[in-house]
Amino acid sequence: MNEFGKGLDYAGMVMDILQLKEHYPFLEVGSIGRSVEDRDIPVLRIGCGTRHIHFNGAFHANEWITTSLLIRFIREYAEAYTHGNSVQGVDAKQMFEQTSLWVVPMVNPDGVELVLTKPEDQQRHELLEWNGGSTDFSGWKANIHGVDLNDQFPANWELERTRRQVANPASRDYSGSSPLSEPEARAIEAFTRERDFAMVIAFHTQGEEIYWNYNDYEPVESEAIAERFAQVSGYRAVKLTGSDAGYKDWFIQEFRRPGFTVETGLGINPLPYSQLDDMYGKASKIMVEALKL
Repeated sequence: MNEFGKGLDYAGMVMDILQLKEHYPFLEVGSIGRSVEDRDIPVLRIGCGTRHIHFNGAFHANEWITTSLLIRFIREYAEAYTHGNSVQGVDAKQMFEQTSLWVVPMVNPDGVELVLTKPEDQQRHELLEWNGGSTDFSGWKANIHGVDLNDQFPANWELERTRRQVANPASRDYSGSSPLSEPEARAIEAFTRERDFAMVIAFHTQGEEIYWNYNDYEPVESEAIAERFAQVSGYRAVKLTGSDAGYKDWFIQEFRRPGFTVETGLGINPLPYSQLDDMYGKASKIMVEALKL
């Protein structure tokens, strides 16, 4: 039995989810699909409200710490609901009854495994080639096909591919042969279409910033929501330009609803696990703010 919350790799995350389900039977646990290497991509639901929102993490392999952020939040929230307590000063029962939160803690399980625990994969010829010949995969962002999953969405995909100027599989920034070429991207796209999400937040790890816009497709309230997130967390709300084909971009373009990329933490990826407590203290305030809107 692993120590809860130390599940950085895929097996550890699965163990954490099993423990959560055992301790909090009201949680719903399922899968949105399977990865290139046939791993389940788990999803958890907490809450029973008619307003549905979605959080995800670990789109990028070397941002595995976002999985721990999300798992820790589910545990804190479930524990508070069980005992009739609050989360960040907000009544857990009220949030539970108002909102259904769907969390995909690890969008890119194969990539996370490559970065953290798969020495046999790290010797595979094509992966070494895509990684510039290096056996150090700590900076790997892509999935196991060498595709950046957050450059995979049909929101000016061609423009982003041209901007990236990466024509072949690589550790980062290769947009793939076409939009949604990768099973992980297709899984989360289909999952999003199946749910009537009022809001989505993708958690990443680079710079304590909140990106809230996309080509003026975002609804008028998005900027104000981002400013609220910034106020509670100390992060900076940023109107981003020169970026396309991300999950948040596609969601805003497709549904004209608030979508956000939240860049947690400071430093060079992968951020050390020692940053988790500080990251959680700030990012969890954004999560609660999203739930109570």
